Amino acid sequence: MAELDSLSEGLRRHRLAQRMLAQTVDLGNGLLKVGSFLNHRIDTALMTEIGREFSRRVSDAGIENISLVVTAETSGIAPALTTAQALGVPMVFARKKRPATMTGGYFTATAPSHTKGQVTELSISAEYLSSTDRVLLIDDFLGTGNTILAMLELLRQSGCGICALGFVIEKVYERGRDAIREWDVPVIALAQLDLQKNQLVLADSQSG
Repeated sequence: MAELDSLSEGLRRHRLAQRMLAQTVDLGNGLLKVGSFLNHRIDTALMTEIGREFSRRVSDAGIENISLVVTAETSGIAPALTTAQALGVPMVFARKKRPATMTGGYFTATAPSHTKGQVTELSISAEYLSSTDRVLLIDDFLGTGNTILAMLELLRQSGCGICALGFVIEKVYERGRDAIREWDVPVIALAQLDLQKNQLVLADSQSG
């Protein structure tokens, strides 16, 4: 029975990764278009399943007592929201432009934006992130690791516990895991994509 359960789990994960691969378009120069389901048009059914899968993976890894899901504006908001719903905790997103209402203390870090070609400042109000929080950090992509490194620095300033990092899509060929390895935080990637002969494919670990 355990073997059947393991097969069922592996098949579910593989099919979820395949669904995302089928809707992802490689535009070259490190840019992937996921506007049909993630960052322009939101596939709500798929996004709900993504949130549930992150919740399952966290549980399977033995990670407990997460109190907050954190992400960066804007593409990370949808998967972070459904993950927070599945876990039954709040979600906070880092703002790319500090609003006038962020009047108290805040945590901030900067990251180069691949898509916009400029440096982005990310900020979270200290009112919504504290040293007592146990955080699951969710983002749309793990690419070069620049954005997630900025988010990790922002979280470090707060003194919170960083329990795990979750990514909807990992661009394996950009080796982002190497950039964040020194943080020694568990990494969960739902779809690991690689390039073979200039074509997007599931990485070997997900190819079935």
